[in-house]
Amino acid sequence: MIPGLFETRKTVIAMAHLGPLPGSPLYDAKRGMAGLLDDVLEDIAALQKGGVDAIMFGNEGDRPYLLKATPESLAAMTALVTAAKPALTVPFGVNYLWDPVGTVAVAVATGARFAREVFTGVYASDMGMWEPDCAGALRLRAQLGRQDLKLLFNINAEFASTPDTRSIEQRARSAIFSSLADVICVSGGITGQAVEGSDLEAARRGAGSTPVFANTGVTIDNVETIMRVADGCVIGTHFKHQGNTWNKVDPDRVARFMDRVRGLR
Repeated sequence: MIPGLFETRKTVIAMAHLGPLPGSPLYDAKRGMAGLLDDVLEDIAALQKGGVDAIMFGNEGDRPYLLKATPESLAAMTALVTAAKPALTVPFGVNYLWDPVGTVAVAVATGARFAREVFTGVYASDMGMWEPDCAGALRLRAQLGRQDLKLLFNINAEFASTPDTRSIEQRARSAIFSSLADVICVSGGITGQAVEGSDLEAARRGAGSTPVFANTGVTIDNVETIMRVADGCVIGTHFKHQGNTWNKVDPDRVARFMDRVRGLR
């Protein structure tokens, strides 16, 4: 549940992973943008058939990831999300890895209702030293008249570690107080890796009435345990064929997972 956005208990936000965008090393110029759109539309259909509560578009294929978005990738992501919108029957959000200002820009341009990013903190990461511009992102949201855009703050970044010695509980409380987080997300160390139960519980204590979501590694086997603490989850890898991040969405896996979640509600 996210007040003002989702009223469903134990909300499930499913990832619609975009393939490598123009300009990234793995972009398939032969298939082009049309191929990228075909792939994401197929995944959207499978996710919605399985009954997810919302869909979030992410440029997961853009490895190695950037800390500052490029004009061509922002343009491509905006174009793909806009082209895919007519197929959507559920609310949608966006996440440009790993640029909070770029994420807000894409969200506003596409009419997204929520956006996720690493908005706060400092990290040593695979991408180098990482210092996200939270103030720039929130100021852009205000300047563009989208204060209704809900922001999901990932407070322990994947592919990175932080020199911040504060506990997860303190960081969650601080992100809400100082940086106006609408939702706190807690991640494992890498895409598809389950969040530590102790981290999730600590974030829950720090967040107070602000929703807390498990951000990575949720599966049909651990969802009951996770949802005892979390208000919802973001899920990508587990919905793919054979649980492989880079495969297409498996509609049967989605349906089985959502059946389990409905039982928990």
